[in-house]
Amino acid sequence: MYSKELTKGTLQPIILKLINSRDKMYGYEITQEVKKITSGKIDISEGALYPILHRLEAKGVLSTEKIYLGKRVRKYYSVTKTGKQMVADVTHEINDFINTLDLIFNSKTQNS
Repeated sequence: MYSKELTKGTLQPIILKLINSRDKMYGYEITQEVKKITSGKIDISEGALYPILHRLEAKGVLSTEKIYLGKRVRKYYSVTKTGKQMVADVTHEINDFINTLDLIFNSKTQNS
């Protein structure tokens, strides 16, 4: 599993990209899907997830829908039209960042 310090800045783009790839997702489903996709290397805690979801909802990037399952309520998150542009922007930014890190860590011109 990667350290919290390493993953902290990538959680929002990961969450946005994942929700955007589906019609809608609820919190626990997001945490489990990230864990599954990354083979447990990235583990998003509820304490990290929900502040991000609430912040994105307040900005109009995500919308919510409550679905009642018996006595329980499940809150689903979807990417809004405004959010779709943000997903495109953060996807471009994170890919550019990965390419930049690749220049630093995998450069053949290093004096190692």
